[in-house]
Amino acid sequence: MDEFLASVERKAYQIARFATHEHQDALDIVQDAMCQLVSHYRERPEAEWKPLFYRILHNKVMDWHRQRSIRRRILGWIGADDDRQDSALDQVADTGARQPPQALDNERFGEQLCLVVEALPLRQQQAFLLRTWEGLSVSETAEVMGCSEGSVKTHLHRAMQALQHRLQPFQENER
Repeated sequence: MDEFLASVERKAYQIARFATHEHQDALDIVQDAMCQLVSHYRERPEAEWKPLFYRILHNKVMDWHRQRSIRRRILGWIGADDDRQDSALDQVADTGARQPPQALDNERFGEQLCLVVEALPLRQQQAFLLRTWEGLSVSETAEVMGCSEGSVKTHLHRAMQALQHRLQPFQENER
């Protein structure tokens, strides 16, 4: 179980970070998901851990969004302000790049990619991250997201269209 958790930790954090835009909240969500997997499902066959974990993570993200919505409504009623804003994910420099202009282009592309993924609607974001980053199958992604396989395909298609449209300037620079 330790090896499995170590293998998904980083990607799970990125998924939670994209969904929440909050470093600490993303860490808490991943930790809660991992604890729930270990405490409730450690006896399950290893092949079931990945879809189970991402289903738990998905549910934790959805819970976070519901709680945040309620908190904003309550704070709005009492006139308080909850405008915490984080910048985009900090990008790690591409140490493999040899030419500074290429490194700068790669860094700008990475920053723009993060911004575009963060701006996607939550369901599109999840479909994109689970399918392309985590490599789950359509059926596993549907199970995690609690929707049909057709819905996963639709969300992924829309996410890819948005990414292609918003990242088009970088594609044109490559030519």
